[in-house]
Amino acid sequence: MKIIKFFSLAIVLLFISEASAQEFKLGKVSIEELKEKRHAIDTSAVATILYKKGNVRLDYNQNDGFVLTTEVETRIKIYKKEGANYANQTINYTISGNSKESIQISDANTFNLVNGKIEKTKLKSDGIFDQLVHKFLGRKKITMPNIVEGSVIEFKYTVKSPYVSWMRDWNFQYDIPVNYSEFTTNIPEYYVFNVMQKGYVFPKVTKDRKSASIILTSKERPDAHGNGGATSFSQDKIDYFEDKTTYVIDNVPGIKEESFVSNIDNYRAALSYELSVVKWPNTPIKSYSSDWNSVVKTIYDYDDFGPELNKTGYFEDDVKAILAGKNTPEEKIVTVLNYVKSRVKWDEYQSYTCDKGVKKAYQEKTGNCAEINLMLTAMLRYAGLTANPVLVSTRSNGIPLFPNRTAFNYVIAAVETPNGNILLDATDKFSTPNVLPLRALNWNGRLIRKDGTSEEVDLMPKKVSGDNVFMNYSIDPEGKVTGKTRRQYTDYNAMVVRDNISSQKEEEYLEKLEDRNNKIEISEYTKTNEKDILLPIIETYSFAGTNLCELIGGKIYVNPLLFFTEDKNQFTQEVREYPVDFSYPFADKYNITIQIPEGFTVETLPAPTAVTMEDNLGIFKFNIAANGNTLQVSVLHQINEAIVTAEKYEMLKDYYKAMVAKETEKIVLKRI
Repeated sequence: MKIIKFFSLAIVLLFISEASAQEFKLGKVSIEELKEKRHAIDTSAVATILYKKGNVRLDYNQNDGFVLTTEVETRIKIYKKEGANYANQTINYTISGNSKESIQISDANTFNLVNGKIEKTKLKSDGIFDQLVHKFLGRKKITMPNIVEGSVIEFKYTVKSPYVSWMRDWNFQYDIPVNYSEFTTNIPEYYVFNVMQKGYVFPKVTKDRKSASIILTSKERPDAHGNGGATSFSQDKIDYFEDKTTYVIDNVPGIKEESFVSNIDNYRAALSYELSVVKWPNTPIKSYSSDWNSVVKTIYDYDDFGPELNKTGYFEDDVKAILAGKNTPEEKIVTVLNYVKSRVKWDEYQSYTCDKGVKKAYQEKTGNCAEINLMLTAMLRYAGLTANPVLVSTRSNGIPLFPNRTAFNYVIAAVETPNGNILLDATDKFSTPNVLPLRALNWNGRLIRKDGTSEEVDLMPKKVSGDNVFMNYSIDPEGKVTGKTRRQYTDYNAMVVRDNISSQKEEEYLEKLEDRNNKIEISEYTKTNEKDILLPIIETYSFAGTNLCELIGGKIYVNPLLFFTEDKNQFTQEVREYPVDFSYPFADKYNITIQIPEGFTVETLPAPTAVTMEDNLGIFKFNIAANGNTLQVSVLHQINEAIVTAEKYEMLKDYYKAMVAKETEKIVLKRI
């Protein structure tokens, strides 16, 4: 997988070493903790997690079998008022049919130092909230009381889950430092979990195996004739081994945001779990997620996934009508995609399984992601195309690092052609073939065929999206600039601009455009191909600005690109830990004609330059030429990879540094 190539952090073997667990106890807050004014290592931290301990075990009861119990204790120090947000905590819980996870909050208190004494304020019921997010997800929220700078808060919560396979992730790293983090799992020998670690900070690990037992009580009643005497009870003891694993990290730094990172959680030090095997005594071993093929076959066989693709009766007449006269695969693909987008509105729920089903979604004209794109896949198959669903993990959901059923939360469609896959998503009204919503551009997806086989699909765009600017402007002797701009966007740039334009009124859009472009005044604004999404969208407008030039000592200084100047290097940190995610390759091209004022001549022009990165990563070209009172400027800034690895960061930083230096060089005009 390409993920392994790009991420040195991705799949690592957890190493075993001795970890000395520290002793922490809720309620034992010290005066020293309350007096502490700043973090010892990160003095800029607004808060810190003094300690966080988690314990997971599988408890057995005779009615329900093994139940997953998760206990978490946390103590947090608030240094600054900005850190008060950490007094608000959220715990999600899963709902499935008539069963759900239960959450109990306990030992939740705020501690403050008042007149040299420790004052404790207990969390009351009015600080606990329960929210239903949707039919499958709920949230328990707490707001700790009496928070001031210097407060220490602590709380404990216990989650009891009937879903043994859904062990929660454990984060060691947060936006603030963590002084101590400890996570322990106690797993009966009957269950085998895959354990995956991500991030750049690794825990110490200790493992132990101990004996455990289950007591089963059974009873025998007399038969209908009273034979057998009174009801009798018997007990059976089942012995088994339980594996205890403890992970410990001290002094974890806060994770720092970097520019062009799609989801910082991809790089956060954490553990993820997936049930792999269940092996009961005297019972065949049941495998859940040994490899991607078995994972996707399991998903395909879900009642609310694969079988939904076989339902066609509800749309056949309609699709037959819209396909009349459409003979080529390209025509059929565009026709069916546009039909689904216009027929069914996305309810913004992300899932790879259906909720109400494709037929009902079609009838009600609204549905979730799975209903819309499985419907799209079925229609494409009906049109005679080789179409299959592709499982995706959205950017917000993270990168699927290892085979597991919860790695995905989204599904799109793919049509297989001799020239490769054409990827489609009907949830977004501005998407086109091979131009997916940005949320779906997350490394790799998994295509599933009817026979249950699967293959990895590269989701990252290869085609360069264009932003072509044609501008001519004139400068008067007082430095006022007037001109016209024609800007043409293609592919992903076009999708982003269309979405931006459609989400606000034109007056609001233009006001923001003026503010963003050095307070220019825009007039004669027009749009072309706003609705015809297979064509580039074009904006044209006239503009005027009085602060686009500088007048110093009778000379005029002007950036040739005006408000299109890249005047800040977005990559300045010395070391980059994470890949740079541009979302898609792009090419920004500028063709600019400048009329200099009468009575002036050119004193200085920026020199032409070209910067090329290795491995065809990108190129920057800058050319300028004078012809009488006219200047002609041509600029190209092109990045050819959607994702740039951290190993290439230094080269990328130098590239941007050179580009910014050149674009900020000014034309100097002097009086004749």
